[in-house]
Amino acid sequence: MNELDIPIFKKIYDMYKDFYNLRLSVPKQDRYTLWQKCESILIEVLEGILFASQQTKLEKLPTLERTSVKLNFLKVCIRLMKDIKAIDAKKYVIIEANLDEIGRMLGGWIKSTKER
Repeated sequence: MNELDIPIFKKIYDMYKDFYNLRLSVPKQDRYTLWQKCESILIEVLEGILFASQQTKLEKLPTLERTSVKLNFLKVCIRLMKDIKAIDAKKYVIIEANLDEIGRMLGGWIKSTKER
């Protein structure tokens, strides 16, 4: 299976591309701290989804659960970026909507993995 065929992988991959393009609009003082941390976590979530897609059923659940925790932490960091005004409210709403959709997809994957 090609990882790009997995809807959640495509969603997080596209989100990273959009997030990357925000970099220059983030104030320099925040770009090398909180924004960089968010970028790093986003890449870790992307990596976790890719790993899980290639693991056996037994290995998959812990990877998905770790990835879910990272996604939740990313949501907190993104909210913090909005609160300190490193990103504006309009960009926050778009990012948050994407993160919520990814969270639902990931939650569904975790649920279906537990049911097997």
